[in-house]
Amino acid sequence: MNLSKKWLSDYVKLNVSDKQFADEMTLSGSKVESYKTEGEEIKNVVVGRVEALERHPDSDHLWVCRVNVGGNEDLQIITGAQNLKAGDVVPVALDNSFVAGGQHIKKGKLRGLESNGMLCSLGELGLTAHDFPYAIEDGIFVLGDDCDLTLGKDIHEAIGLNDVITEFEITSNRADCLSITGLAREAAATFGAELKMPEICVKNTHGDVKDFLSVEIKDSDLCYRYAGAVVENVRIKPSPRWMRERLRACGVRPINNIVDITNFVMLELGQPMHAFDLRYLDGNKVIVRRAKDGETITTLDGLERNLTSEMLVIADENKPVAVAGVMGGEYSGIMDDTTTIVFESAMFNGVSVRRTAKALSMRTEASARYEKELDATGCLRSLTRALQLVEMLDAGDVVGGVVDCDYSSKTPVTLPFEPDWVNNFIGIDLPAQEQKKILEKLGFEVEDGTVIAPSFRNDIEHQADISEEIARFYGYDKIPDRALSGVADGRYSDFQILENKVNDILIAQGLSEICTYTFISPKEFDKIMLPEDSGLRNCVKISNPLGEDTSVMRTTAVPSMLQTLSRNYNNRNSSAGLYEIGPVYISNGDEELPDEPEKVMIGLYGSEHNYFTLKGIVENLLSNTGIKKFEIERVTDCPYMHPGRSAKISVNAEQIALLGEVHPTVAGNYSIGTRCYIAEISMDVLFKNRETEKVYKALPKFPAVTRDLAFVCEKSIPVVSLEKMIASSIGKTLENIALFDVYEGAQVEKGMKSVAFSLSLRSAERTLTDDDADTAVGKAIKALEKIGVKLRS
Repeated sequence: MNLSKKWLSDYVKLNVSDKQFADEMTLSGSKVESYKTEGEEIKNVVVGRVEALERHPDSDHLWVCRVNVGGNEDLQIITGAQNLKAGDVVPVALDNSFVAGGQHIKKGKLRGLESNGMLCSLGELGLTAHDFPYAIEDGIFVLGDDCDLTLGKDIHEAIGLNDVITEFEITSNRADCLSITGLAREAAATFGAELKMPEICVKNTHGDVKDFLSVEIKDSDLCYRYAGAVVENVRIKPSPRWMRERLRACGVRPINNIVDITNFVMLELGQPMHAFDLRYLDGNKVIVRRAKDGETITTLDGLERNLTSEMLVIADENKPVAVAGVMGGEYSGIMDDTTTIVFESAMFNGVSVRRTAKALSMRTEASARYEKELDATGCLRSLTRALQLVEMLDAGDVVGGVVDCDYSSKTPVTLPFEPDWVNNFIGIDLPAQEQKKILEKLGFEVEDGTVIAPSFRNDIEHQADISEEIARFYGYDKIPDRALSGVADGRYSDFQILENKVNDILIAQGLSEICTYTFISPKEFDKIMLPEDSGLRNCVKISNPLGEDTSVMRTTAVPSMLQTLSRNYNNRNSSAGLYEIGPVYISNGDEELPDEPEKVMIGLYGSEHNYFTLKGIVENLLSNTGIKKFEIERVTDCPYMHPGRSAKISVNAEQIALLGEVHPTVAGNYSIGTRCYIAEISMDVLFKNRETEKVYKALPKFPAVTRDLAFVCEKSIPVVSLEKMIASSIGKTLENIALFDVYEGAQVEKGMKSVAFSLSLRSAERTLTDDDADTAVGKAIKALEKIGVKLRS
């Protein structure tokens, strides 16, 4: 909706800047998209008078003009226009001026003679003949008596090209603001100014409208009200400049006085109107009815439209003459020889209008308003305003009375006036009297503890709507912050924070996230070789599955990951590193909802990946979430894992992860022709044991002592058990132990292996001596000798 500042000032006087107006209106709920001044690109163009003109000596079509622009000396300007004569007052673009389109005008020479500017046409001012009907479009614009002819006057002021146009974004629930008076009401309430609505009355009429027109509504469910009036002796002519200016500023092209009146009323009061030529209304009767299937109408744009019985039309006794709420018919328009017209002001069902406009691909200014459900009580007011303008512009003779066929509801919306409820709902402390003032300046009535909504506010339905009116004029920026009711905290939960961190850690290690379905086929349990009595087969069954492949909820995410690895492998991807964070579903019987623990599933294959790659990824994840101490044990009884290349990790005696190489048979079941590796990590255990606070640890004051030890032991002894024994034997002075070599070969006995560790020892109280280090290492050696592990010589 475009708002003309000049038009607005007819109803409310404001002493604010354009920016302040836009900012304050937006804050009070009427969002401003932009604002601009008409003709702002036109600069240094003034009013001038042609004092004399003569033919250019070297041209058959150029004229040399002497132009007075109010200065001490006349200007010489050369033009090719043929419509000028001495005494014509015209727009003059001076040296170093700009006209529409950004064209820069400078003085120069034409055919050897100096030209100190340019005389402007309508197009060079961004105008058309619709704005000034007496002007010609292919010549110089000669100003008429409706312009300020003061020489030297800035052209913007002289021709009224200086309005400020503000573009509003009007929401669908505020149809009342699709009008100048609606926005004026909002502006008056926003700035605390007085609102002066136009006084509407018709003083001179003759005859009786019933002698000219009758109205019948056959489908009152689609047409709530239809009012008509008649004007005789119509005098078609251009509208006055003030009306043309206002229409142009709002984006409507001026046409003639009758059409302009209907558009003016629509923009001013928000009520679409239409004017029919009475001679094309057979039987002088208006019938509002549904169209007949197969019926056609040629609309004002010259296109034939096919109608259906779902569409509402305005018809006479023989044919449809308009598509109700959308557009008039070809012969319903106003022509140069029209003598008697019917003004229509009606209220149609918004849904019906929208569907009809969409079906016919005809979205118009009228349909855009009707589809938002307008105020039926405004029909007579708008009709009377149109007749008043006819009288004011001497556009015809008004016939007395109106025909009003009314089926609309007259019951206003009422709600209790509850200031305390409003204050609590918004979170403010505004006295009841102040709340009443806000509502009353918006057109509400407050009496006897009841709020009566004005008829033009069909968006008011609940107490919250009343609160919104209070809040927006109290000031959204003044309402104190408070937590949303029913919500403890709007930030990420601790679990979500951990989940985001896990995502970051795994992505940083080169893995790609996947998202798979949480429902799978029961056959997947056979493919991963689960025993028949496995608890993982006790799954939640979907009562209405799309098919067997999606008939149960997964109890493990292993099949989902293996399916994805298989798809990548069989699409010839040489390697893959994937992960997923998602739920599994553990059944609690048919009567209760299942548990839904979150799991982190990791899957790898490719030449650059092996068991130790996977183990490093998992250990890095644990380390970065603050889990430093954990136990690793070999796993041999997991049916879908390789019995010699898999392990489980426990924290505080609770399993947190299972990882290793996939059993070759299981990999074959998924058509994966290479070694692949998976890890399943419990998010719940990770969350329970994560580091919640980081504790600062000062840099060590004393140096460390290092020792490298190599031991020979049986192949079956896990390295991790050796690490535990060394650590327990040395005690707290052991800062770090790291495996750096495992050797099996000719240098050690058959069935044995060599395991080498690097030890770092440090004391927090003093510098350790070599004797201290040797003593500590000696304890570890003796402890290992007790289980047959010897120091390698």
